Amino acid sequence: MSTQSEPVPRGNMSGFAQYFAYDFKAGFLVFLIALPLCLGISIASGFPPLAGIFTAIIGSLVASIFSNSELTIKGPAAGLIVIILGCFNEFGGDATGAFTSADMAAYKAALAVSVAAAILQIFFGIVRLGVLGEFFPSTVVHGMLAAIGVIIMAKQFPVALGVSAKGDPLDLIRRIPEFVKEANPHIAVIGVISILLMFLWPVIGSRFKALKVIPSPVIVLAFAIPMGLYFDLIHDQNYSLFGHEYQTGEKYLVEMPNRIFGMFDQIAFPDFSALQTFVGWKWVLMFFLIGSLESMLSAKAVDLIDPWKRKTSLDRDVLGVGVANLCASMVGGLPMISEIVRSRANIDNGARTRFADVWHGVFLLACVARIPMFLHRIPLAALAAMLVFTGFRLAHPREFIHVYHIGKEQFLIFVVTLVGVLATDLLWGVVIGIVCKMMIHVLNGVPLKSLFKPYLEVEPDGESHVTIRARESAVFSNWIPFRRQLVDIGLGQRQNISLDMTNTHLVDHSVMQKLEEMQQDFEQEGLKLEIIGLGDLAPIGKDKLAARKGRLAPMKKLTIVADSDLEDELIKLFQEQGATGYTLLPCRGASWISHQNLLASDLTYDRLWFEVIVPEEVCHKILDYMRQDILPKDQVIATVTNVEVVRRERFLPSSIQHSGDHRLNGVAVGGMKSH
Repeated sequence: MSTQSEPVPRGNMSGFAQYFAYDFKAGFLVFLIALPLCLGISIASGFPPLAGIFTAIIGSLVASIFSNSELTIKGPAAGLIVIILGCFNEFGGDATGAFTSADMAAYKAALAVSVAAAILQIFFGIVRLGVLGEFFPSTVVHGMLAAIGVIIMAKQFPVALGVSAKGDPLDLIRRIPEFVKEANPHIAVIGVISILLMFLWPVIGSRFKALKVIPSPVIVLAFAIPMGLYFDLIHDQNYSLFGHEYQTGEKYLVEMPNRIFGMFDQIAFPDFSALQTFVGWKWVLMFFLIGSLESMLSAKAVDLIDPWKRKTSLDRDVLGVGVANLCASMVGGLPMISEIVRSRANIDNGARTRFADVWHGVFLLACVARIPMFLHRIPLAALAAMLVFTGFRLAHPREFIHVYHIGKEQFLIFVVTLVGVLATDLLWGVVIGIVCKMMIHVLNGVPLKSLFKPYLEVEPDGESHVTIRARESAVFSNWIPFRRQLVDIGLGQRQNISLDMTNTHLVDHSVMQKLEEMQQDFEQEGLKLEIIGLGDLAPIGKDKLAARKGRLAPMKKLTIVADSDLEDELIKLFQEQGATGYTLLPCRGASWISHQNLLASDLTYDRLWFEVIVPEEVCHKILDYMRQDILPKDQVIATVTNVEVVRRERFLPSSIQHSGDHRLNGVAVGGMKSH
């Protein structure tokens, strides 16, 4: 779609009429994707199937009022399956069979947990604490999401084969050969072909543009529903194959009301007695932290791909998600977030304003209210296949390769977080990843005093420009106060900022990412954030945003032995060429009798010994002057040695300390090029 000359669309009543055709179409296509995913996520979380639909409907109608995000789709997300199911199971639920009274009690307890988490989200949005989401290092978050992907695949693969399985993720992974051996052939045919369709359809769509508009989940349903009818899953029956007896029936289909508007019979209310237990508040914390973090990350990601680069207020987004979560939890819905996959589809299909999200909710409401019997025909194996694909995308091998290229230390943190989540749970896995990252920072020489506190010096450079010099470290754990300074001085006071990172010992990957994002924020406000001095820090990995560490910088040490009467001339030469200092020592030496190749020990002289450390180009200028103006008339010995220094900026002439600044992959980097 062409948006270059189009004004920025606004989600008001004028925008509703102006962009109706775009938003209506995008909302319908997102609805086609959301319908099966909402059902599948809800079932995988232990909730009744319609709980996910309730969430998407309420998210589209309620969250859109409070959030200023125009293109994000609010609804249940695969990334929350693990914590919702964990809560459901800890309160006594069992998501592997028919929905029992114990399951209903666990479901209502989880709803109460979700209500409390939603109230926390509302509070954080009102008091503008959304910035706390900036604390979590990106590598730890990606490690957590990859672990969630592995868990989803481990739990949904048996469902796609028609096998009932329980256990922790590592145990389920170990038992995959057993699940294949025990697979129910009729269900496995539906599940395996559905998985193949989910993986292959995007490839087919990339080759045949006319097919690209049809979402993969729609293709899966177009195959799976007729196959379910062919195998007569609507009726309980036994069949034999290869000498084994198997059973099929309605338990392999989505459970739905059997009448129009029967969805309202599925409304459930929270059991707040769950909040009288320690376990309940543990899950409140999990729902709040993970849900809010995922939602904010998704909202920021959508901003980056918004064709008009509209910026979401994270505080308003958390508030909107919190209010919608409160409403959804009070009637039996799943927790929701700003969901990235459906939001991307929303943008790709031409959405202009938040009314596309509203239309997707309206279509969902009409579908489940009017044709619930049709939804009952969807095989669970098909929904499991969609979730297997979703889990694979979260833990895609490309994610591992990308993190490795960022830096080996980031790869270690990523893997430690992933394994920590698989071996324990989400909360402890994230804590383990954060502790691992802090330990690596300390081993890299970050002082403990600067682990949580940034050291910044502010120097006004005029009416609209400020230089901020950072010292010690710029790492994820001190980023929030670091960021506050940049926001208050730059965006708050409308000042251009030069951020000098020359004297930092370590700038970690998270801060490199966030600085690039902040440069975009400044540009959107017509301001400039210039990053100086990163060229003096060594990148730890190959990626443009890899962590950078202070290093010994290459310089030239020029040693000159000359007569004492040249003292003033040489000192003046050093000063004119920009040397920042020199060492001068008196000395004595003997002369060299060249024609006899002997050292004349009886011919000694009083001399001066100069040492000066300068960049290579300054060294060449000094030597050129000496060749032209000193050596023809005076006897001088000069030698040049390659050395490395700790603080390169101390040896740079003031005229070039900040010259030659250039943009490197979106980050302004200052300093001279080393030869």
